[in-house]
Amino acid sequence: MKSVVALVGRPNVGKSTLFNKLIGRRISIVDDTPGVTRDRVYGECEWLNRKISIIDTGGIEYGKNSDAMTDKIRKQAEIAIDLADAVIFVVDLKSGLVASDTEIAHMLKKSGKPVILCVNKADNIGNADFNFYEFYNLGLGDPIKVSSVHGHGTGDLLDAVFKNLPEYKFEDEEDATSVAIIGKPNVGKSSLINYISGFERSIVSNVAGTTRDTVDTKISNSFGSYNFIDTAGIRRRSKITENIEKYSVIRAKLAVERADVCIIMIDAQEGATEQDTKIASLAHEAGKASIIVVNKWDTIDKDTHTMEKFKKNIRGMFLFMSYAPILFISAKTGKRVNELYECINKVKNSNSMRISTGILNDILAEAITRTPTPTHKGKKLKIYYMTQVGICPPTFVFFVNKKDLFHFSYQHYIENNIRKIFGFSGTPIRFIIREKTKKNFETKF
Repeated sequence: MKSVVALVGRPNVGKSTLFNKLIGRRISIVDDTPGVTRDRVYGECEWLNRKISIIDTGGIEYGKNSDAMTDKIRKQAEIAIDLADAVIFVVDLKSGLVASDTEIAHMLKKSGKPVILCVNKADNIGNADFNFYEFYNLGLGDPIKVSSVHGHGTGDLLDAVFKNLPEYKFEDEEDATSVAIIGKPNVGKSSLINYISGFERSIVSNVAGTTRDTVDTKISNSFGSYNFIDTAGIRRRSKITENIEKYSVIRAKLAVERADVCIIMIDAQEGATEQDTKIASLAHEAGKASIIVVNKWDTIDKDTHTMEKFKKNIRGMFLFMSYAPILFISAKTGKRVNELYECINKVKNSNSMRISTGILNDILAEAITRTPTPTHKGKKLKIYYMTQVGICPPTFVFFVNKKDLFHFSYQHYIENNIRKIFGFSGTPIRFIIREKTKKNFETKF
């Protein structure tokens, strides 16, 4: 596996900007508001044909202004330091050496980890100003001058990082399944991540909006290798006021795009809502394999019919996603959480399933025999041929005489026949309808 490097420092010294520069894309949210980055955020950096994992952390604060949230952020940073092989300590050239820098330096020395001192915001090329030399007082060796905005000095920084890393650790080449957990705020997304990882990977709080970045957690077990992506809760558009929260929603949507499987998490206490369906539609429209997970099931008073009633309600709300399996879990107690892995594997396989053209057309012929194609104004739909042209999601092309004759109800009938035989559990299916060209097809139905 890759070596791990943690970025730490007080708030607003430019850690997230540096993180984005090192990994070459914008993952961490960058904003002038202190405390924007709260959880640990992972990314991959490559330098001179070597790769490392970099962890961006929330700003570490000490003193009278500390509160419950800053204490949790500091704990997350401490966990990142413990996980890391080396630490990049980021300080701010413009503000110079401050008391918090000295306290953080003391903490890093006690950790015993190699520390590379990065003096950020050195945006002017030339001799460093007097503030630069103050940082020698931290006793962490020679500072490295960097501009995270322009990229100046990042090469020197990475050279220093790799000099302080242990022997290169070969990465497991097995591809992990990426699983995005999406849903409204406070449905238990971070609690699920913490349960499956075995420690407090994400901050859990009753305050809506606690998770703002997308957070990756890698898990390997007997079912396979997984990368779970904890995303910010998506509220109704009218409820989103902060710029930071708007960025978080964008990050959640990007997480859906890079996921193999999406878990749509619903709060059992609240039941399925219109906002849940809007969130689920992000996965459906992106063609992702999906699972509907009802969390907090341990808090519900149940009888023999409770689960079926819930399922019926969810199916009624999620008519466009009737293919998605429904699981009832408790992220807090771990009840049925292990069933997730098998379900994830199943829906991922469905999403990438291929069917031979011959078998498809045999199924099509049988379906047409049972229920003939529709007729409109004396014109009858003729389906000449069908073939699968893509996966993720499975995509099928039909060649017909007239597109407008192949209306939705008959498409739905054909889809049901395909699903009845092959399952396709947890994945949408796409149909592309094309009218016959001059090319003659051998098979007509």
